[in-house]
This record gives sequence, structure tokens and C-alpha cells, in this order.
Amino acid sequence: MNLLLIIIGGLLLLVLASFGVEALRRRPNTPTKLYWEPRIPIQTAIIGGNTIRYIKTGTGPNLLLLHTLRTQLDIFEKLVPLLSKSFTVYALDYPGHGFSDIPKTDYDPDLFVKTVEGFLDKLDLEDVTLAGISIGGVIPLIIAAKQNPRVVKVIAINPYDYGRGLGIARANGWAWLTINLARVPVLGETFMRLRNQFIEQRILEGGVANPDAITPGFGAQVRASGLRPGHYRAFLNLIRHAYRWDEAKQRYGEIKIPVLVIYGDHDWSRPDERQRTVESIPGAKVETVSNGGHFLSLDQPARLAELIKSFD
Repeated sequence: MNLLLIIIGGLLLLVLASFGVEALRRRPNTPTKLYWEPRIPIQTAIIGGNTIRYIKTGTGPNLLLLHTLRTQLDIFEKLVPLLSKSFTVYALDYPGHGFSDIPKTDYDPDLFVKTVEGFLDKLDLEDVTLAGISIGGVIPLIIAAKQNPRVVKVIAINPYDYGRGLGIARANGWAWLTINLARVPVLGETFMRLRNQFIEQRILEGGVANPDAITPGFGAQVRASGLRPGHYRAFLNLIRHAYRWDEAKQRYGEIKIPVLVIYGDHDWSRPDERQRTVESIPGAKVETVSNGGHFLSLDQPARLAELIKSFD
């Protein structure tokens, strides 16, 4: 009995300490310039009552880039310069990500789909190619299944539609521990409040085939956005609704526009999961990129740019 009381007391102290750690964190300033290309202006738009950060650059057909869970538009730091001579490139931060607003809501697929469709409507974009990684690859497939008239092509990169949304736990041991703890009420919140730079960097490295693909600027910016008030709660909510991304594939058969599915050969998805996704999309083409992980725009930006530009 004494041992049990000691354990309970220790856990309560840990929970209380985690609140103190979170309260003492130094909050980041919202960037006024992109660290990787200061000449591209940072813009905002009000979508669904939330202020959404986005960028626009280049000339040519409209291309909207959609990032992964827990990252932000900066994941395309290497890709945007390669595409801006061929496309008018847009990229945005979802709600609860990067430096967009962090609403108190459920972070399920519906929120992200409505945000992206709202963005297309707000900017009155037409004949758009949607290209995204992870949940950024699933969002365009859902929008295409809804037959949104603004979208003419989809490029789904390592789409996150498998493993009941827990595919990120396959990245490495640090990711497995974080994601599984995050699913447990109270314990998940406590662990997230105690998050630190070492663990966050290890998890990021689990998304690439080569750890050096994570640039210092990208790692620093992702960590900075994660220090914003409410960010960790939004991420927890996203993880706890992650199973909904797996359900999205039920609508893939309704897609009627051209789709290219691209996988990195070191992606978290398994061969049978990839085959299932491709076969469920009518007429889908598929490409596999060598030496590429889940964050393919960081691992193999040149090859990814070639595939995007050549898809018609």
C-alpha cells in the first residue's frame, strides 16, 4: 500500500511539474520572413474563421502544396524553388500547424479538407493541381472524390491512409513511444508538456531516409511552432483522431480526375498498403523514389520536382 501511494504521489508530482515546464517555455515570435527564401512574402487568409498562413510564388498553372501532420509549409523549402518556374506555387499551414491559428476543435480530416477547399474558394483558384505529403496526400484524394470543380489533378505523396492512422509510430523508437503515450488521457498531455528538442529532432529524423536531409532551419522552425500556446493540445487531438485518415480510402473509388501516387522506398507504409491504395483509385499511376523516406520533399526534392512537372 505504501509503495502504491508513493507511485501515485510521484505521478501527481510529474503531472504538476509538466504544467510548470509548459508555463516557463519561451514562446516564439511569428516569422515575418521565410528563413529559406526571404523574397517570398508571407501572407494570410481567413478560412473558416481561422487565420491561415500561406505563400505564393512563381508563374504558370496553379499548384497547391500540402504538408504532413505536425510540420508546416517549410517542409517544401527545397521543392518550391524547383517548381516556381513551372507553376504558380501555393503552400499553406493547416490550422494548429506552423504559424496558422490554433482553434479549439477536433483535428479530424473534415477540418483539413474544409480548410483546403475554403482556401481554393477564398483565392478563387481554378484548374489547380493538389500535391501533398502524408495527410497532405490524403486531403487531395478526399477533395477529388468530392468532385471539387477547382481541382484538375492530384499528386498524392506517401498518402497517410493505413495503420489506423498510427503509421508515424513506425518511424523509429522515439516516435513509437511518443505516439502511443499520446493516445492515453492525462499521460499523453503530461508527456507532451515535457517534450524536448532531443526527442523532437529524433522523431523528425525518422521521417527521412538520410538524417542530413533535415536542415537546421527546418528543424528549428518546426520546434519553434511547437512552442506556441495550445499547439501540443492540437497535436494530441490530431493523433487521437488519426484513425479517421485510414477511413478516407473508402471514397477513393469515386475519383474521376488523373492521380499520381508517389512513394519513397523508405516510407512508413508497407508494400501491401501501397498496393491497396493505388488499386482503389481508378486509373492511378504510381512511382517509387529511391532513397526517399516519408518527408520526400526533404529527401529527394529534385526527383520529386521532376515527377510533378512531368505528370499530365
